[in-house]
Amino acid sequence: MSDGTAIPQHALERLKGLRSEGHPGGIFTSDFSINEFLLVRKAGFEPVGLCVGSCIYHLGIQYANWSKNQEMDVLSQAMYHARELAMSRMRAEAEGMGADGIVGVELTVKRMEWDDKILEFIAIGTGVVHAKGHPGFKGYNGKPFTSDLSGQDFWTLLQAGYRPLEMVMGSCVYHVAHQGMFKALGNVGNNTELTNYSQALYDAREIAMERMQHEAIQVQAEGVVGVDLHEGSHNWQPHIIEFFAVGTAVTPITTERDASTIPDPQLVLSVNN
Repeated sequence: MSDGTAIPQHALERLKGLRSEGHPGGIFTSDFSINEFLLVRKAGFEPVGLCVGSCIYHLGIQYANWSKNQEMDVLSQAMYHARELAMSRMRAEAEGMGADGIVGVELTVKRMEWDDKILEFIAIGTGVVHAKGHPGFKGYNGKPFTSDLSGQDFWTLLQAGYRPLEMVMGSCVYHVAHQGMFKALGNVGNNTELTNYSQALYDAREIAMERMQHEAIQVQAEGVVGVDLHEGSHNWQPHIIEFFAVGTAVTPITTERDASTIPDPQLVLSVNN
């Protein structure tokens, strides 16, 4: 896997068993719920198979100034690069199964127990193909699109005349400065804003959002939907936190529709606990 995209032999064997144009007797695999499966099919797409990408990554060392708000560039680059490797391997599986795109992508990070500097990044979603072979649903540069939209949201998006292009993301690992002893003592018993903390978290979120927005501009998207902003420390040292922004970049299928012609969303109440 030295090139970052090579598919393991066992994965290649798994892809051979999936349903495809030249292999109608194969099966499909999917992490869709029943409702998602039916709505994706109603939208004109067929699930092909689960696409998986994995990357186990060793994080470098970077020291922060105890009293300074600053981005941890080494860690930011590591978190971003590792996620990109996992995503590229997932996309390679999608290309291998002839999928037009991937729906319902989940991107998770977990720390390996044997070393607190090693994290595993996993990207997984369901590869889908247009049932009638329409070529206009590929992502940027003709690659399979990626999307963290659920099956229901994917159907709703298509109904509104839009299609997903790319799952875009931005990461920022940030060190929040410590307060001095005298400043901390002065806050005891008082209602007061901790301005250095407020500014640090505000800056870090903005950096992550800006990077996600830049990715959307690069793929020529009209906008980003379903944005989620995660915060986590991944068991790093105190005062070091990652802000991770992720969403799906979208574009009109043909020309942008007048808002009055878009079907009204339907309210669905789940009876599940």
